Amino acid sequence: MSNNDFSRGAIENNPAWAQLLGLCPLLAVSNSIANALGLALASGFVLLGANTSISLLRKIIPDVARLPCFVLIIATFTTVAVMVLEAYAFDLYTRIALFIQIIVTNCMILGRAEAFASRQPVGRAIVDALGTATGFAIALLALGAVRELLGNGTLFNDMELLVGSLGADWQLTIFTSAPLPLAVYPPGAFLLAGLLFAAVKALTATQSGPTAKKEVEKETGTANDAVRRANP
Repeated sequence: MSNNDFSRGAIENNPAWAQLLGLCPLLAVSNSIANALGLALASGFVLLGANTSISLLRKIIPDVARLPCFVLIIATFTTVAVMVLEAYAFDLYTRIALFIQIIVTNCMILGRAEAFASRQPVGRAIVDALGTATGFAIALLALGAVRELLGNGTLFNDMELLVGSLGADWQLTIFTSAPLPLAVYPPGAFLLAGLLFAAVKALTATQSGPTAKKEVEKETGTANDAVRRANP
């Protein structure tokens, strides 16, 4: 069951490709691998902490205050992530600060809290969080790599902002001039994200059976209901 929970979160029920959740930070931050990885790590930390806490507390959180409690827990871990980035990767934080701070409103995290963590034991909640975080990271890094490559002609540029001097020599120059400068701008983000989503959909459509499809649709509906209740 744990392996199924992980694979469903990472692939079949991928928050970006299958549920189309968290698209605002996905599109805004993914103009480079460094930015995308920074957001992926922060989001994964918050998702793991929130899922674990909500699962542990699910039996004592009153139904009438369920969503406010979820948001408070998510906000706590978001604040911790902000403080860690400010302390250890401040230059990178200044680039993506807004989208780190609004992790608390990320539909992906609130949706998993409502659809899964609040209904399952802590072991399954942790595995689900790891799978969902991995799926979101894959979507972020794939889009970030494509946009950086086409928009700047490089890969792993500015990684020293995230990992320190260790990343100074990681940059790969693939093209001496950018093949598609539009890629690093918002219109390019929308176009490339749409093409990537379509490609992933085409690849997975033939591999997913009717049961898997119904399960994805069920969880997507539950997550969207949670978001609508939290944002009337």
